[in-house]
Amino acid sequence: MSAVSPDDAPVNNGFKHRRNSTVLNPRSYLTDDLWKQAPVLTGNTRFKPREDARNILVTGGAGFIACWFVRHLTLTYPEHYNVVSFDKLDYCATLNNTRILEGRANFTFEQGDITSPSDVKRVLRKHHIDTIFHFAAQSHVDLSFGNSYQFTNTNVYGTHVLLERAREHGISRFIHISTDEVYGDVPIGAADLSETSILAPTNPYSASKAAAEMMVSAYRKSFKLPLITVRSNNVYGPHQFPEKIIPKFIMLLQRRRKLLVHGDGSPSRRYLYAGDIVDALDTIFHKGDIGQIYNIATSDEVSNTEICHKLLGLFGLSHNTQEELERSIQYTEDRPFNDQRYATDGTKLAALGWQPKTSFDDGLKRTVEWYRQFGEVWWGDISRVLTSFPVVEGTEIWTKEEHEALPSDEEVATDDDHVQDGPTWTKKALQYLRDSGGDP
Repeated sequence: MSAVSPDDAPVNNGFKHRRNSTVLNPRSYLTDDLWKQAPVLTGNTRFKPREDARNILVTGGAGFIACWFVRHLTLTYPEHYNVVSFDKLDYCATLNNTRILEGRANFTFEQGDITSPSDVKRVLRKHHIDTIFHFAAQSHVDLSFGNSYQFTNTNVYGTHVLLERAREHGISRFIHISTDEVYGDVPIGAADLSETSILAPTNPYSASKAAAEMMVSAYRKSFKLPLITVRSNNVYGPHQFPEKIIPKFIMLLQRRRKLLVHGDGSPSRRYLYAGDIVDALDTIFHKGDIGQIYNIATSDEVSNTEICHKLLGLFGLSHNTQEELERSIQYTEDRPFNDQRYATDGTKLAALGWQPKTSFDDGLKRTVEWYRQFGEVWWGDISRVLTSFPVVEGTEIWTKEEHEALPSDEEVATDDDHVQDGPTWTKKALQYLRDSGGDP
């Protein structure tokens, strides 16, 4: 088993690779003997196809949730929908997520940036797009505290570009994927929030998503654009880039390292398995009403500490005493601000016939199994991603300490000896895989 980088794929996407960083190449791919072993994961719903939908654009299609939806639409409706995956190929994306679809008549990948009006105009015209599912976003809260401009650019301006081009082009349906974080913190004991609740975001990420929603609302009212907004709980499952807590913790345990817990571990989130959100989006697409907002909500509320305990159990690690916990968990500094919990009411979507089917325990087991088999090589060298508060610029990643020690741009050396080492991630990734017993 081996991982390789294609000769025609630029390793650093145009970035000058500086010392002590990892460049993740989203175009990197696995050899057939590995990626063909990966399960083809989709949702379970199937509806009568819409007559007003034929050519569907999915932004961020090489990312986590969107790749699940792309696979589902492509494989569930092969005679009815042509699916165009549109992705910038940022650090957390990979074409491995949809490689199983290559060669299918109703699937196309187009590289492009939602913040580029020309890119968006080109793809809408080229594929005669009539429906847009807008997933593409900067989404990791930790990064938003140190790179907030990029979140505003992608999440707000990028959404604005899509809306304006969709208005000019003329589309039959635009589904905007938002987050429950736009509601802000919900105190323990407070009622679950409905779609009409006030938006009160508390960090740069959620603020950018709330601002994007304001643009969506404005285009719906001013231009009568056929828009639907979706606000989902935290989504987890196979194919999620390991910067988020569940896959990150799985990969740390896989490497026999301590779990890095922010603060005291008490904040909780409601978790939704990826297959369930795919079914929810499929339901909204075929049964939802234009102009509406839908919460995709679950009752599986789990604290960060509880996630630690569940994962330690799945890995067969004792965690009954304080001494045992200290061997497996390291508490780090917290975010500048960390919402304690989110809680949303999914009654409106339930009326369309959707309910989550996967319990958190079952979904977590499936997720652990996938990452133990594929996590080390799916994206490349994720070593720096698994540190506390890594820093990301484009496709280049540092630890927090390495980034703080970087010279200024004027001081960066011009020698190229370190620019050529991009593909070495394959060796590092495979070595970790072999060390963990994953190499046949």
